[in-house]
Amino acid sequence: MNTALDPTLPLGLLEMADPPKRPARSMGRLRRYTLVLLRWGAIGGQALALLIVSQIFDYPLPALACSVVVGLSVVVNLALTTLFPLDRRVGDFEALLQLGFDIIQLAALLWLTGGITNPFALLFLAPVVTSATTLSKPVLLTLASLATVLSLFLVFHYRPLPWDPASPLDLPLLFRVGVWVAIIVGSIFTSLYAWRATKESRKMAAALAATETLLAHEHKLSALGGLAAAAAHELGTPLATIQVVAKEMSREIPEGTSLSEDAALLLSQAQRCRSILEQLSLRGDEGDAIHDQLSIEDLFEEAAEPFIDIEPDIAIDTDGVGPEPALRRQAELVYAMKNFVENAVDFARDQVNLTGHWTEDYITLTIDDDGPGFEPTILGRLGQPYVTMRNRQKAKPERAGGLGLGVFIASTLIERTGGTVRFTRAPIGGARVQAKWPRKTLIAPPTPQETSP
Repeated sequence: MNTALDPTLPLGLLEMADPPKRPARSMGRLRRYTLVLLRWGAIGGQALALLIVSQIFDYPLPALACSVVVGLSVVVNLALTTLFPLDRRVGDFEALLQLGFDIIQLAALLWLTGGITNPFALLFLAPVVTSATTLSKPVLLTLASLATVLSLFLVFHYRPLPWDPASPLDLPLLFRVGVWVAIIVGSIFTSLYAWRATKESRKMAAALAATETLLAHEHKLSALGGLAAAAAHELGTPLATIQVVAKEMSREIPEGTSLSEDAALLLSQAQRCRSILEQLSLRGDEGDAIHDQLSIEDLFEEAAEPFIDIEPDIAIDTDGVGPEPALRRQAELVYAMKNFVENAVDFARDQVNLTGHWTEDYITLTIDDDGPGFEPTILGRLGQPYVTMRNRQKAKPERAGGLGLGVFIASTLIERTGGTVRFTRAPIGGARVQAKWPRKTLIAPPTPQETSP
């Protein structure tokens, strides 16, 4: 999948564009403790059901055989608890063995208590759905096949359902087959639903992780200014010493000699370094209006700068109520706008319009292009991860990137800065991306020069 990500991003982030596929025998997402705990719950439920049927309803059932079947689960759980650490994740093979045992144990208990006519036959769904959400497809297919075969066996072969001996319950074959079909259909539907929901959740988790990585990357770049200020402060003392020594040398060496010229050059370069370091130190506690804040037009120019020398034409227009506000520089804001501009340039035919508007309460930034626009069928899902927003065949062949993870990251960064994003159709015929913020969330604090009397 092609995404509209900045090519300067770390390789680790680019590799996260699509969630990695796990090998069939890799470590799964199930902990051994979870399987053991669920089995203890099943043991308690089975024992309670048998106790109620035999003692309260006084229905005849093979109590000894049922106790042996339930006891096997107890033995398995005790063995797992004793021999293996419960806090570890299990591989697909071990999960297959444990869940396969649960299906076989349930089938044996149902065979003793009415087969497919037992209402608890519905529990065949549990291991299958569990494997659909956490395990690989081969494990899912194996467990589903096992449950299908055993449940079909119970349609024809089972001991009668414990019931009143005076009026035994014997359900017709057609009804038993219907119950089996209902269980199979229910297993397929719930498994597909759970698998799809889990897949979307994993995609979202991967996309959010990519967003966090990107944000950390941008913050590291922003922090370079602070590091420069710290370096300027630390280098100031030794550079001052060099400057003093250079002055002494220029005084002691006779004029007109080669050493005199070298000493003068050393002194001038030391003074130049002091001047540079003084400028860098402004990035520290005193603040620097050039770096710490920017206008809406500056923001658009910085976002569009990589695409100025290529088609299409990019026009910038700003207007609003009162003087143009000074925005607080934020890595999230700059990257998000650059990403939206890049996507507009990718799909525009001749024109991209960047419009900034401000009022007393809000700041709105709009990006319009005259390209093919957004696909109407996915208009409601724009901004979600891995949603391609436009027809890639209509993009420029040399720049045929997609609009999926990149736009999700940009939208997420806009939301982190307190804004909202809308995707609509542009008046010039293409796509419109409109970001809107409460004014107070973007305004830069006044610089020390502005606040000083």
